[in-house]
Amino acid sequence: MGYQISRETANQIFAQLKEHYDIFAPKVFAGEGCFSDTDVIRYGKINALDEIEWERRSEYSFKEALLAVNETLFYFTEEETTVVSCSEKRLLIFLRSCDLHALKRLDAIYLENGPEDFYYRRLREKASFVLMGCSTTCENGFCVSMGTNRCDSYALYLKISEESVWADCKSQDLLPYFEKAQTCEVQPEYVTENAEKVTLPKNLSVDSFSNPIWEEYGSRCIGCGRCNFVCPTCTCFTMQDILYRDNENVGERRRVWASCQVDGYDEIAGGIEFRKTQGERLRFKVMHKIYDFEKRFGYPMCVGCGRCDSVCPEYISYTSLINRLAKEEA
Repeated sequence: MGYQISRETANQIFAQLKEHYDIFAPKVFAGEGCFSDTDVIRYGKINALDEIEWERRSEYSFKEALLAVNETLFYFTEEETTVVSCSEKRLLIFLRSCDLHALKRLDAIYLENGPEDFYYRRLREKASFVLMGCSTTCENGFCVSMGTNRCDSYALYLKISEESVWADCKSQDLLPYFEKAQTCEVQPEYVTENAEKVTLPKNLSVDSFSNPIWEEYGSRCIGCGRCNFVCPTCTCFTMQDILYRDNENVGERRRVWASCQVDGYDEIAGGIEFRKTQGERLRFKVMHKIYDFEKRFGYPMCVGCGRCDSVCPEYISYTSLINRLAKEEA
């Protein structure tokens, strides 16, 4: 059973939620796009429902709310370390179905892939997720092919019009906010067909790593890493120690997003690199998304959001690559 409320009531509920939650959602950052006088849609803390961008897909994923691009982990002196504290408020994150499926992938890496990540865990335990329905497909998205176009593991679903808000609440923590609302039947909207359709290759093997397709597509790659940064399931980072000028034995350690497509990412002592060409780096990324991860966890890493195709400055199509690979490896 769901609820229907007026926009005015919804704004009042939102104001109440802000007292206990830091609320993150896709919003328009005016003038902060890659090019002069362009906007960008990415995640940020919001203060009102009207700030949320409902119609267009965010160019960056929700993972910014759980994994900061640049995050200080702890401060250190000669004698001790101090872990950075986090806000006492809980998190409420608005996202779409494909990104909610991506959350499962992040959990697998940070919580089920060896020792748990302390910093991810403490935010993950505080987070609840609000599903934003999709009435039409987004550009380059192929969530239907990946089976991520619908999801029911949300705390709250919201649909908004100019006059009304419809909600389906599954969280016991959020139910009290809707106790006086009119009940009605509410079903999340979801896409049933994408313009982009992808067939995952089912016969990949070690021999697939020598397919010439990697160098063909990799020859166009400039190694900027943008595909990794917008991806909701990429999890790689590097560590940086920042030493303070007044005392080089005092400073802070930061975790910073990194990209497997950037030159030097896999360099180790002695200047040895495991992947020397862009073709090898592209192969690593794609095979991890559709082969290695599935062998370990039982499902592919990619969720079909299509952001990588939209952001690539060289117009390298991940979907075309996958479809070609499926035909050649059949």
